[in-house]
Parts: sequence; structure tokens; C-alpha cells
Amino acid sequence: MTRHFLTPTLAAVLLAAPAFAQQASDTVAPEIATDVAAAFPGLSEAGRAALAAKSAGESVIAQDWMVAAAHPMAVQAGAKVLNAGGTAADAMVAVQAVLGLVEPQSSGLGGGAFLVWYDAATGDITTLDGRETAPLAADPRYFQDDSGEPLDFRTAVVSGQSVGTPGTPRLMEDAHRRWGRANWAGLFTDAIALAQAGFTVSPRMADSVAGAAETLAAFPETAAYFLPGGAPLAAGDTLVNAEYADTLRQIAAHGAQVFYTGDIAADIVAATRTDTLPGLLSLEDMARYRVIERPAVCYTYRARDVCGMGPPSSGAVAVSQILGMLENFDMSAMDPQAPETRRLMADATRLAFADRGRYLADSDFVPVPVKGLTDRAYLAGRAELLRGEDALPEVAPGDPAWDHAILWGNDTGVERPATSHISIVDRDGNVLSMTTTIESGFGSRLFTRGFLLNNELTDFSFRTHANGYPIANRVEPGKRPRSSMSPTIVLQDGAPVLAIGSPGGATIIGYTAQAIIAHLDWGMDVQDAVSMPHLVNSFGTYALEQDTWAADLEAPLQELGYQTRVTAMTSGLQAIAIGDGLRGGADPRREGIALGQ
Repeated sequence: MTRHFLTPTLAAVLLAAPAFAQQASDTVAPEIATDVAAAFPGLSEAGRAALAAKSAGESVIAQDWMVAAAHPMAVQAGAKVLNAGGTAADAMVAVQAVLGLVEPQSSGLGGGAFLVWYDAATGDITTLDGRETAPLAADPRYFQDDSGEPLDFRTAVVSGQSVGTPGTPRLMEDAHRRWGRANWAGLFTDAIALAQAGFTVSPRMADSVAGAAETLAAFPETAAYFLPGGAPLAAGDTLVNAEYADTLRQIAAHGAQVFYTGDIAADIVAATRTDTLPGLLSLEDMARYRVIERPAVCYTYRARDVCGMGPPSSGAVAVSQILGMLENFDMSAMDPQAPETRRLMADATRLAFADRGRYLADSDFVPVPVKGLTDRAYLAGRAELLRGEDALPEVAPGDPAWDHAILWGNDTGVERPATSHISIVDRDGNVLSMTTTIESGFGSRLFTRGFLLNNELTDFSFRTHANGYPIANRVEPGKRPRSSMSPTIVLQDGAPVLAIGSPGGATIIGYTAQAIIAHLDWGMDVQDAVSMPHLVNSFGTYALEQDTWAADLEAPLQELGYQTRVTAMTSGLQAIAIGDGLRGGADPRREGIALGQ
């Protein structure tokens, strides 16, 4: 397959030099170019060519730097920073600031994120926890009624009670202080300009607004922005967000502290005091928020170290467990479309999720047996359960008791699919993989200061106990809810070879694990790996991506004993393979691109 060299010279990247414009016009079909011009009118020729390459199933190739994210205008903002000599941390700030404006349903200042960083100068992997926290006034019965029964999930989401202390602004600043070199204020220029002058509502944002119109109408400020005049925003509308521009100007001028104290913090707290299910978030919760550096969770798979975010994320542990079980089988010799291959992958995932439901939570509050759960001998024992010929009739948590594996109750809570992912490599060789979220689409639906507030607290278990045992992921004051976000950096002989991650709620783990296996075991190019049809089984029902060859496996998988469901599976994988140059892949299910030089 031919690959597009989208940025042969520095000028062509962002200035759209005439020679490159001619190359782009040769690769973008007229109808695609027209669609791009309408949806993203400020996008460079390089960006248009990147969209066309993705549409054709082709990876983007570069040599010096690359950025992949979920919206072309956010990618372009990051590319400008990298082009000017900024680091991956600098570019992330610019990308996130724009994403919060043009893809507000997925991430933003009112949410949280997990970041994995490879430092080219030291060879170190660092992970930063920017997850939201429960209010100090919360208790384990936070999501229960007076009789001790769990609240209705949707009712709890669309309320002030679901909002945790946002972590994204602190994480942006923390990463910049550690690894940035560009001027902080200048990183917000593109986002402020787009917010002030207005940006074009994309087809994906319009579809999301239409699908959530009923709940967006619950709060006047939210309805006024997303449903002007009572009608949902439409693709092609120009949307101005002066309040967001003002918020960014304050952060640019004064740093993240201005977000966590003063008028902005007061408005966030006030917004959570809804008439129904008001929240307990306080000014003290805001002022006390801190990003936490955590130990990376790494698992050596086929001579590569797969590193990601540990608790309170379950992502790296679960991905490690899936890979650790499957390494006992010759995956490279297996047909990706064979029912037997998919049986192994499904049941390995189910076993990992059984452990996740019992053991994974915020390690500042409960002892999490990460070492035991990712122990090679433990996983080899779990892999023995996969050596049958049919689907496992049931799965249960394992018992790595030697690693402080306390007997917790099983949590069956599920994260909703939203979120966004950013992968970046800079010219110094630093690598960033960050998954960022406000939890479900449009979060709590509460809108203030130009951005939405998260509903992350509904990622906690609504129940406190199961079968007489406390649940590890129950609500506690100041605790961070468990997540499935799986920002990942893969290394070989100490050097990075892949940065990857995805949105998707609980299915993030399955999406990420499959793409890693596709790239490492099946030798797929990164664009092919992120475009591959999805088949995910986390909790017992096998989800098969509609309108793809995955759906053709429904009958064979049913014969193996699985319950199945054919459905849309909207991942948002963003991947950069690193080796002899850089290869970028952006998920065709979303609007993003990979762009580099």
C-alpha cells in the first residue's frame, strides 16, 4: 500500500507551499476537498491531505515530529507548536485547549486526564494522574437514596452530584512546567482566536448535540449554547464562545491557579448546586486539587515493554493482563478474523475485567495488588483457563493473595463511551500519550465559563458492598474514581516504538489491546491497526462492530457459546509508530488526523 509523505518540507506543513498544495490536490478527491472545506474551513492543505490519507486507509509518514488527535483544528494547533520548536508537552497544551472548544462533548477544562511521558534525555517513563476527585463532604452512600438503594444512573449523571474536582488545567500546567519550553501564554493563541471569532461546528459535534438534545435542555446555560433558539446546533454553523476565550486568557496570563481559586472556581461550585441532586463540590476541593505522579505499570510482551497508567486507572493493569495471558499463545500465527482467535481475546479480556471489578481502585485509598495481577506466573495460570474450545461459561476474579489481595466485593459499574486521546512525538524524541475526558458525552451537562463540567463521579460504584464485602471502588472523600483510560507507550530495548490510546469508556481497554496486538503480532501498519473492525467482550456479551467483517462472526461466536450484540463501536484511537521515521494513524470513526514533518 502506498503511504503519503504529507510534509516533505517544513514550509509545507503549515504554510501550504505551492509545491505541496499541488501534491495535496492530487491526493484529495474533489468531493472530499469540498467536504473538508465546509467542515474545517481553516484547515491547511497538509491537514486536508492528512484527512484524505486517513480516508484512503493510509498512514501519514514524517521524520521529525508528529501529533495525532481527534479534531483537525486541534491537531493543527499542536503542529504549529512543534513546528516552532516546542516540546510534546507544549503541543499537548495547545491541542487540549482547542479540543475543549471544538469537541466539548468529549474533553475539556472541566474534566480530567491521564498522561504517559517518555523522556528522550533520560529514557524515563513518567505518568501523571490528573483524574477528578470526590468532594471532601462525600461519603460511600453518595449515590444512594434514603433506603440505601443506588440512584438511577442517568438521573445521577445529569446533576451537580456527578461532578468531581476537574484535573485537566492542573495537568496541562504540570506537564508544561516539567517538560515544556515554549511560552505558556502563547500556547492558547489558536484556541482563543477560534473561540472569539467563532469556529465551524463539525458533523460529529452536530450529531452528538442532536443525540443528547433532551439532556442538554436540562440546564438553561447549556441549552442556550448547544440548542440556540431551542434547536440543536447544525453542522456548518459558526459558534462563538467568548466566555471560553476569556477563561483561556485568564489561564494564559495567570496559570492554572486562577482556575482553582477566585471567580472561576466559584462559578464551577455554583453550577453544581442544581435543584435536583445538588453536588457537594466546594471551594476547598478546588483549591486543594493536585496532580499526582504515579509509578508506570509496564509489562514485557514479545520483548517490548508496554507501559501505561496505573491506579486509579485500570487501563494499564487490564491491558497487561490481556497481553500476559495471550503471550502463552502464538498470536502471530493466528488469523485475526478466526473465531478461535476471537475466543482467546474475548475470554482473556473477560478474565481481566473480573480482576478489575474486584481489585482496581484508587491506590491512595485501598491496597491494589498491581504486582500480583501483572505477575507472569499468575497470568500463565489464568491463561490455562483459555485452553478449552468454547467460551468460558463464567469468569471469576483470580487470587494473587501473596500481593495483599484483600477480598473485596465485585463491582459491576460501567463507564460510558466518550473521551478523547492525544499522541505526540517531538523533534527531541520525547513521546506523550494522554487520554482526556469529561466521562460520558457532554459530561454532567452543566455548562459554565464556556466549558462543560464532568460527570466522573458516576465512575464510582453506586453500591458500597457486594455479598457482605466492601467494594474497592466505592465513593470516599477526596478519592479518584476508577477509570479504563489506557494511554500507552511501547518500548523496545528502552526506545519508544509506539504511542497509542483511545476513548470509549470501558471498551477503551479492548480497543487499545487489539490495536497493540494488531501492530506487534500481526505486523499491521498503525493506520490499519486503528481502522481494524472491533470485537470486544468485557462483561459477557460479545460486541461486534456493525457494517464490518466483525459482524460476520456473530453466528460462529454464538456456536462457541457467546451472547452477541452487533452495534456501532466508536473508538477514537490515535497512534504513532516510531522507528525509521514516524508513522501516524488516526481512527476513521472520528474526525481526527495525524500530522507531522
